[in-house]
Order: sequence, then structure tokens, then C-alpha cells
Amino acid sequence: SNKKTEQPRRKSLGGQRRSGPGGRAARGMALYLLHEAASGYGLFEVVEKEELAGLEEGAQASITDLNRFSKIVKLKAFQPFTTAENALDNIMKVSENLVHDDLVAFVKANLPKAKSMAKEGAALGVSVAPFASAIKEATGVPCQSNDTVNELLRGVRLHLHRLVKNLDGGASEKAQLGLGHSYSRAKVKFNVNRQDNMIIQAICLLDQLDKDVNTCAMRVKEWYSWHFPELQKIVADSFMFARLVQLIGARTSLANDDKLDKITEVTMDEAVSKQIIEAGRTSMGMDISEIDMLNLSEFADRVVALARYRRDLHAYLLEKMSVVAPNLGALIGEAVAARLISHAGSLVNLAKC
Repeated sequence: SNKKTEQPRRKSLGGQRRSGPGGRAARGMALYLLHEAASGYGLFEVVEKEELAGLEEGAQASITDLNRFSKIVKLKAFQPFTTAENALDNIMKVSENLVHDDLVAFVKANLPKAKSMAKEGAALGVSVAPFASAIKEATGVPCQSNDTVNELLRGVRLHLHRLVKNLDGGASEKAQLGLGHSYSRAKVKFNVNRQDNMIIQAICLLDQLDKDVNTCAMRVKEWYSWHFPELQKIVADSFMFARLVQLIGARTSLANDDKLDKITEVTMDEAVSKQIIEAGRTSMGMDISEIDMLNLSEFADRVVALARYRRDLHAYLLEKMSVVAPNLGALIGEAVAARLISHAGSLVNLAKC
């Protein structure tokens, strides 16, 4: 009779073991947490679901107290990034709510199969809903994002160096600093939404060059007119005038017709070229020394180079406007459109006006 009474007792104890506070049934559905750290991906499991009620009532104390928090959350797996480039590549994907292949492999390797998780009601907690949707689409794993998950992840971030080995001694902070610098540089370098910044800089420089070229060209005219005053009346264009100063030099070089062809290449008119040569032979201007002519020619060279750079910059601006704001450029002209973008600060700000 003792054996008969002992057997039901063992069954009763076995039932308590299965459904007691430490059993899976008492904990309800399983909840895992995904944390994207600067040093790697961390996967944590909420081992004491009944403590979540206390977490909601006194969240601050539960999060900041390591002893209390470590009873709720346990490390399940941690995958460090292999290199700094690998870390940047993964975090860039995370920032855009995209799933890297490394994360897909990590989730599939350390979580139960997606079908069994869905059947048991288990889920993976993720910080933001769009990223949770992307992970679910890439892996099939049920994901959720809510206030409770965010509070738990806040505790994970706070105690990460205690929960994960080899992250103490300032290693976690060094990884955050290095990745932060790399991420900032990458965002500035590859910010596709600020292509209009190049337009703003180009139009500002173009306006400045217009002033500088005009000022310098007027100085060339005034300086050379002391030696050859008739040339200013024949050639009104400042850029052409500076090129002719380069070509002619001292007016005594016009004593014969040797430079007629070269002057015609600049003026694009043989009659004007002959008029320049004839005026040079009968000019009333003062004589100029060799050293003065050398300095004047060097200054003319710089004016011509500056004018050519201004022309190239204008072509660059037209090409840039055709890519960034083709409709606006076609409607009011590329230069005016670029000045409007510069005045507004960005193309987005102009669109909001």
C-alpha cells in the first residue's frame, strides 16, 4: 500500500515541477531582445516574465539595478563585428532599417525556427517598428516593438559591458567612439539628399568670380590703355581684350602683318584684326619698358585663366542643375534657379516656400 500511495505523490510533484514558477508554462510566451551595439549584435532572453510587472511599476529602479535586471534578462548570444568596415556596413544598414546578411545569419543561428516561435507565441523584441518589420520579412521571425521592449533594451544598453564579456575596461566606449566617427564621415560623404549643397557653393563662387573677373579685366584695360589706348575703342569685350594683350604685347610687334592670323583667331573677324594692326602702327600711347610689359602680360594671363575657370564652373553648374532640379532650371533658367536654392538654403526649403 505504501508503493501505491507513493506513486501519485511523485506524479503530483512532477506536475508542480512542470507548471511551477520556474517552468516555461508559468513564464508564458518567450521573449528575446536584439541589441545593435557598436561592437556587435547581442541577443538576450527574458528569463523571468513575471518580473515584467515589477518592471512596469518601477521601471527606473528595475533598469538601473544590475542585480535586479540580471534576473530578468540573460545573454543568449553575442556576435562581434569582424572589422571596423564591417561594423560601419552593418550599422549603416540598421540606420536605414535594412537587414544585413550578418544579422540574418546571426538571428537564424541563435533563435528557434520561425514556425516554432510563431506556434509558441514567442517573439523577438526590436527597438523600432520599421526595423522589426524588416527583420520579420528577411528571416520570418515574429518581431515586436513596444514600450516594454524599449525599457528592456534601455537596461541592456546600460549594463552591456557587464552582461557581455570582453566589453569591460573601456572597450565598449572605444568601439562607440570609433564607429561614431566613421558613421558621421560616411553620412556626410554619402548624403544623397544634399546634392544641392554643391549647387549652393558653385553659384556663390560664380557670383564672386563675376565680380573678380570684371574688376581685374577693367584693371588690364586701364593699364594697357596707357600704352595702346586705341585698342579699348576697337575691342569692347574684356575677355577678348585680355587675350589680345597676351598676344600683342608691346604695340611695336604690330609693325608688320605677322600676327594677323593669330589676332583673327581671337577676334573672329579679319577686318577688326586689320583695324587693330593699323591702330597699333599709328597709336598715340606712351612707350612701355620691357619689365613693365612683362608684369602686364602676367596679369593678363591670370585674368584669362580666371575667366576660363569661370566658364568651366558655369558649365559644371548647368550640368548639376540638370540632375538635381531639371524642371526648375528649364522653367526659370539654371542660374536663377541656383540662386533661389542658395537663398532658401536647400532644395527642400525652397519646395516648402
